Amino acid sequence: MAFTIAAREFKSLFLSPLAWTLLAILQAILAFLFLTQVEAFNMLQPKLAGLDNAPGLTDIVVTPLFGNAGIIFLLVTPLLTMRLITEERRNKTMALLLSAPVSNAEIVLGKYFGVVGLLWVMVVLTALMPLSLLVGGDLDLGKLAANLFALALLAAAFAATGLYTSCIASHPTIAAMTAFGLLLLLWILDWTAGMGEQRAYVFEYLSILRHFQNLQSGLVSTADAAYFLLFTAVFLVLSIRRLDYDRLQK
Repeated sequence: MAFTIAAREFKSLFLSPLAWTLLAILQAILAFLFLTQVEAFNMLQPKLAGLDNAPGLTDIVVTPLFGNAGIIFLLVTPLLTMRLITEERRNKTMALLLSAPVSNAEIVLGKYFGVVGLLWVMVVLTALMPLSLLVGGDLDLGKLAANLFALALLAAAFAATGLYTSCIASHPTIAAMTAFGLLLLLWILDWTAGMGEQRAYVFEYLSILRHFQNLQSGLVSTADAAYFLLFTAVFLVLSIRRLDYDRLQK
């Protein structure tokens, strides 16, 4: 049943002009940034040729592209997730959904996989840009795969956070602002250079950005992957608990 809900949610997102608008804007911005990085690489190439262990095309073009994509996902995901549950409440269809023979876990997972499907489409479209460089250049395919994996995990974590804020908020705008604020806070948590060593270590571990950058470097660690999986699972469980509470109130 969760996959039925996911398919319905995925189709409804593509029927919305918001999804198409965000897709178009995202691709336009990333394409501009991608071409800018390619031009920068072409300008630096004569200088890099004389250096030992000089950064290659992947380091100068691909890694910054996926880093910029992560920042854009931070802005876009709250807009995609803000209506997942709040819209059901506003349209007075939440009571019907909760009274249906469907578990809260299936509702949450269905909504979640629907929006994650759209985000992963964006990830694939982003990956097509650096892959086009294979026509006339060489890429570190291992590092490209690591960046792709990192961005997919990041999108999944962002979607889980946005779904939870949609569960607890009374209006889509509030859900979007709450999700953005929470994700931004977790993004900048490792900016703790002036704090005590113990506190800085805790904030560094909780920072989404630090784990994302670790995966981007090409060193795929189970600790970083586990962080994203645990992060996603926590917010999905919190969303299910919230719907449990709403069902008890009916």
